[in-house]
Amino acid sequence: MEIELSMRHTGQDWLVENESLSVSAPTIDELDRQLKVLLKEKLLLQEGVKVRVFMVYDNSTIPQWIRQYAQHYFNRILEIEG
Repeated sequence: MEIELSMRHTGQDWLVENESLSVSAPTIDELDRQLKVLLKEKLLLQEGVKVRVFMVYDNSTIPQWIRQYAQHYFNRILEIEG
């Protein structure tokens, strides 16, 4: 299973979300942990199942003047096993 999420930083926390999921945390490691908990709660992560999460950084949060130097801030792929 694959899930795509938009990623940004709020100034305090990292936030990943799509139309049906939303998770935030102060660190990337904690974000990953919270995401795993949420996927289990939503029954999207089950025993023996691997979920691939593609986090696309929301470039609109980067100031316009610097976008020409960084075509993407960063994107992440996280594989979580149930």
